[in-house]
Amino acid sequence: MLTNVEHIGIAVKSLAASNDLFTKLLGGKPYKAEAVESEGVTTSFFKINQTKIELLEATRPDSPIAKFLEKKGEGIHHLAFEVSDIYAEIERLKTEGFTPLNETPRRGADNKLVCFLHPKETNGVLVELCQEVKE
Repeated sequence: MLTNVEHIGIAVKSLAASNDLFTKLLGGKPYKAEAVESEGVTTSFFKINQTKIELLEATRPDSPIAKFLEKKGEGIHHLAFEVSDIYAEIERLKTEGFTPLNETPRRGADNKLVCFLHPKETNGVLVELCQEVKE
């Protein structure tokens, strides 16, 4: 089951400029920056109480974020929900008629396993499932 809104992902053209903007807006600096080579992005995370904001900048022109920016410009890219068992949740959602964009969870930013659901089945919103990696 979905247990919590984990973060809101925002696609940005310039991580440096957006970090400055969100630092002013939120009154604090990002707590973490990370490159996710497999997705072709660099990210930074802000936190307000329990709410996380993830800024995503493309590192290559064929990345999903670069394609998103080309089509829609900067803005909300996805909503991420925390789950306790990502494998069971993928199976549950498939039986409910949702289509995972990746059937097998992969390593994402912030020490998470992630899986995305097709936005055609979620009212146009890209939904990400996240589970903390237990090492």
